[in-house]
Formats: sequence, C-alpha cells, structure tokens
Amino acid sequence: MRFLVTNDDGIESGFLHELVRALLAQQHELFVVAPKKEQSWIGAAKSRNRPVHATAADHGLGCPTWVVDGTPSDAVNIAVGHLLPASQPVDAVISGINVGLNASLAFIIASGTVAGAWEGALHGIPAIALSQDLTVELYDKFKAAGNQADAVLEPTIRASAAHAARLAPELTRQMERCSFTVHNVNFPLPCSAGSEVRHTVPARVVVPGLFTPADDDGTHRLVYRQGEDLSPKEPLTDRAAVAAGYISHTVLDYRKLGF
Repeated sequence: MRFLVTNDDGIESGFLHELVRALLAQQHELFVVAPKKEQSWIGAAKSRNRPVHATAADHGLGCPTWVVDGTPSDAVNIAVGHLLPASQPVDAVISGINVGLNASLAFIIASGTVAGAWEGALHGIPAIALSQDLTVELYDKFKAAGNQADAVLEPTIRASAAHAARLAPELTRQMERCSFTVHNVNFPLPCSAGSEVRHTVPARVVVPGLFTPADDDGTHRLVYRQGEDLSPKEPLTDRAAVAAGYISHTVLDYRKLGF
C-alpha cells in the first residue's frame, strides 16, 4: 500500500523512524511529511497567520521526506495538496507513533497525533493514529536522549511498530474513502509480539487544573495530569485496555457527532 506518514513529535522522533522502518519492511510505499519541531497538544490547529515552509530533506528514512515548520494538520494538508503525486493517491494517512498515550476524550481531542490523522480523513483518506504508553520516567529519559529510545524502551517500540505495520493495511481495508473516521490505536507498556488487540471506546476523563498558579511574572505553566477517569465499567475503554496490557483500538467515527 501507499501511506502518508506524519506525527506531532517532530521529524527527529525515534518512534516515527521505527514506524517507518517497520512499514518499509512490509514493502509499503511511504511518503513522510512531519513537523520540524514537536507539536504536542496542538489539536487540529492550522497556521493561519504566517507562511509555512515545506522542505524536502534526507533524514535517512529510505523514502521521500519533507519537513514542515507547522502543525501536523499543516503537514498533511500541504502534503496532499502540493507534495504527493496527484495521479497516485495514498491509501491511508498514518500519524505516529506518538510519545505517550492518546486515550480518553480529554486527550484525543487535544492530540496533534490524532489531528494529523483527522486531516487525512478531511481529505477523504482512511486515517490511523498510533500512540505509545510511557511512564513519566521513560518519557523524561526519551526526551533527554534527543527523542531516541534506550535499551529499556527499544523492545517495546519495536514491537509496537511491528504491530502497527501489521494493522495498517488491515484497518485501511476496513475504511471507505470519505468515511470521516479515524482508527485510534494505543500500545501498552511493555508491548510485545504477543500483545493482543481489544476494541474499545474513549474513556471519560476530566482534567482540571492543568496550569500552575500565576508565577511572579504573571505566567502560568502547563503541568501534565492524567485526570480523573469517570468511565463506567462497561464497555471497555481505551485507558482500561492499555492498563491491562492490551493494544487499544478505538474507531472514532466523526459522522456520529451529527444530528
């Protein structure tokens, strides 16, 4: 298949590179168009008030690659409209693998990763978002190492990428074009070849108090919180599945938001 791959952690993310390697190993044709810098929690924002640059660059991925100094939505919009060959449309947009979960309503809506996939859906293209659960300690180590996985994390991200490469064509075949649907997949920690997939719904989480009180200079700073899960016991939620060691697969059908 032919896939457009993006993310919200930026072109240098080791998780993105691992995903690309796994997809190429399955003989898929790839185009990578990713943000220049991390764009986490940017949602579906587009750069309305400034010009956006898209630059072809060789990042050793073994496929055509562009870097966009904007958001994931910018990257996918520009890629589909101007960078990819119009005569051969891609089969799906794949966004990820994100550094951290994108599970629960609170985080799905805010996610740049999910938004990158959603931008594909807005172009009528099947869309898949991929995210990796991490502890705060592993997240901090990953960032300190320049967005590269260490020996502890590497087996998990390789297993997650292998699952992603297997799931991508399966999920793509399930989606019609112009379905306004995103398949949101979250991988557990640890993830292995034997990790099983469970179909889930988004958890209902409230996340108040994300910003600190005003500092002496009057500024507020974001503090990460997982929030309070108010979900009923059934059906199985994305958060509960990942916590139990399963791969969570949630179908986000945006047509059901209508009346």
